[in-house]
Amino acid sequence: MAQSVQDKVIAIIAEQAVLEPSDVKMDATLEELGIDSLGLVESIFAIEEAFDISVPFNANDPEASGFDISSVRAIVAAVEGLVAQQAA
Repeated sequence: MAQSVQDKVIAIIAEQAVLEPSDVKMDATLEELGIDSLGLVESIFAIEEAFDISVPFNANDPEASGFDISSVRAIVAAVEGLVAQQAA
């Protein structure tokens, strides 16, 4: 059975946070999970590789990137959108 976008994103975030995927809650922020800026960049690269997409993220100015990293739920939604755009 293929993994959903949500499951893959959670697995990537969990790996960066050194947590089990079951410990990653959808409303958690990356900061709450213990992911720093380097971990965020690593997560973005892993997401790009896993889904073969380009994430519009600027590590120097995350607020201006247009990629919502405010919570795990927001990241999943943003990735789902990018995957859908690529499929269209």
